[in-house]
Amino acid sequence: MMASATLEGQRVASGVSQLDRLLGGLYIGDNVVWHDDAGSLASVFCLNFIQISQSQNRPVIYVSFDRSPKNLLDKLGPLSENPLLTILDCFTNGKGAGSPIFLKVYEEAKSEWPCTILLVEDPRDMNHFMDTLYGVHAPMEGDVRFVFESITGMQELWGGEEHIINFYSHSCPRLYELNTVAYWILEKSAHSSRLKAQINQIAQVAIDLAIKRGTTSLTILKAEKRSLDNLHRPQSYWTKDLTVTFDAERRTSGRVDLGLRLKELRTKRGLSQTELAKLVGVTPSTISQVESNLIYPSLPALLKMAEVLSVEISSFFQDKTEQKKRFIFPATEAAEVKLPDLPAGAVVSKLLSPVDFDLKAEPYLIEIPPKEKLPSHFFVHKGEEIGYLLSGRLQVKLEKAAYILRSGDVIYLTSEMPTQWKNPGPGVAKLLWMKVK
Repeated sequence: MMASATLEGQRVASGVSQLDRLLGGLYIGDNVVWHDDAGSLASVFCLNFIQISQSQNRPVIYVSFDRSPKNLLDKLGPLSENPLLTILDCFTNGKGAGSPIFLKVYEEAKSEWPCTILLVEDPRDMNHFMDTLYGVHAPMEGDVRFVFESITGMQELWGGEEHIINFYSHSCPRLYELNTVAYWILEKSAHSSRLKAQINQIAQVAIDLAIKRGTTSLTILKAEKRSLDNLHRPQSYWTKDLTVTFDAERRTSGRVDLGLRLKELRTKRGLSQTELAKLVGVTPSTISQVESNLIYPSLPALLKMAEVLSVEISSFFQDKTEQKKRFIFPATEAAEVKLPDLPAGAVVSKLLSPVDFDLKAEPYLIEIPPKEKLPSHFFVHKGEEIGYLLSGRLQVKLEKAAYILRSGDVIYLTSEMPTQWKNPGPGVAKLLWMKVK
């Protein structure tokens, strides 16, 4: 295992650029406690943390006391399809009481699981749980990332705050010494002020998430090794899918958010941080730190990023509201985009509008080779989608039924998500696809 001194003081990104600016980034060894007002506000920050950890090829251990494996896999979505993710299932033999309905998932072939799922035999026994936890961590190298869902679930299972205090006061320093970064979720209303104060005292970082009159806010309560002027100052924010936008970002005029803009353009092209780094000729850590606004890229790297993403360099510094009204988009401005959840070579997709132009509906040309079968939908998208088959034939599976599309047919999706696309014909199937925001 990597020596503690090697990583001491090293900063890593949280996956939410504005949080990194408010906090000064995360440090290796940080235990971050999320005091959640509603029990669901911390989720988007955890998912972003997992996403950026996976983009850096870091192992992630997700400890679940409150969700069954199936429920958790649904929540994680594409993030669960990573071999470096390990789920410690403390629910099935805990709150699930060993019910066959929850044990059913373990009857499936383990080779079909998108990640590693480990059943904790006796999660009610704190010592057994700790042995399992550190046994799983032992063979892993580097700065392993943890998500504990949740302290509240542990207390409900272990029966009393003293057990939580004993566990946390032991585990927090140990995880610090092991060069990990850990997120802990705590539902504020379920715990006494005494317990919350003791946990804050031990943790390196404590963050409060609140909701009042429909507005969510984040407040940094504690941040060791940082000199911050925003402690105890609520920061209003909004979320959409995995995007977190703070009020300060919307109101700040004249300030360039290069990191956020780079992330938007990279995501639109379907590239991971590692893939973009390889094309630009820098390390994935460099891209991560640029997107978190911890560093700025060199001019040659910035020029190369613009070239790779098929945008003008001014796009990194131009606010969406500054975009000029345009009516025509030449074919030369179309850019091939990668669909990360689909096998390489199984489909060709082009974004027909410029990557750096924000539209209410994004048009794509999607081509599927003959006899090709796609195991999932093109996009993970919660808005409406419309497709028009320009040529060829396609078979699409929706829920348990299969449908045939012929040239000239239109398909309209609202909340449905196709589970398979197949081209049964002898020629390439060409599909005009619209993603509506």
